[in-house]
Amino acid sequence: MTAQAGGSRRPYRNDRRAEAAAVTRATILDTALRLFVQHGYAKVTIGDIAREAGAAVPTVYASTGGKSAILTVLMNRGVDDPVVERTTDAVRTATEARAAIAALAHGVRLDNERHLDIVQVMITAAAVERSVEDELRQVAAAYRQALGVLTERLAQLGALRPGLSHERATDILWFLFGLPSWRLFVAERGWSWDETEHWLTEQATAALVAEPTDD
Repeated sequence: MTAQAGGSRRPYRNDRRAEAAAVTRATILDTALRLFVQHGYAKVTIGDIAREAGAAVPTVYASTGGKSAILTVLMNRGVDDPVVERTTDAVRTATEARAAIAALAHGVRLDNERHLDIVQVMITAAAVERSVEDELRQVAAAYRQALGVLTERLAQLGALRPGLSHERATDILWFLFGLPSWRLFVAERGWSWDETEHWLTEQATAALVAEPTDD
C-alpha cells in the first residue's frame, strides 16, 4: 500500500516541478527583456539576468541558454503569436482589396504593438552579435513571407496594380509594414498606433490597388 501511495503521488510531484520550472523560465525571459530594453543587449550579462530574476547563473543557462538563445526565444514570441495566423487567414478570405489590406494592417499592428520591445532589442543586438543577426534575418524572411499573402490575395481578386510583380509588391509591403516602420513612427516619432495603422493602410492601398477603370 505504501509503495502504491508513493507511486500515485509521483506524477503530482513531477507536475509541480515542471510548473515551477516553467515559472522560473518565464521570469528569466521577462527579466532579460526588461534589462535588454533598459541597458542595451550588449551591456547585459547572464549574471545581471540571474541576479534580477532571483535565480542562480547555472539555472539561467539550464533553463534558457545564453544571451543569444534567450533573445531567440523572445524573437519567436512575435513570430509564433496567434495573431499572425489569424491575420493571414483574414487576408486570404477577404472578398475586397481594401478589406484585405485593412486586415493585414491591423494584424501586423497588433503583433508589433505586443512585441515592439523585442523588435527594438533584436535590431540593436544584431549589430553586435552575428548569431543574432542570423536569427533576425530568418525572422525578417518569415515576416516578409507573411506579408506576401496579401500580394497573392490582391492578385487573386484582380485588384493588384498593373505592372507590379509579386516580388515588387511584397517589397512595397515590407517597406510600409516591415520591422523598422512601426519602430520609426511609434517609438521614435511618437505617432499613436491608430494613426500609424491608418496611414500605412492608406499608403498600401494607394501603392498596390489598381485604379478603377471607366467602362
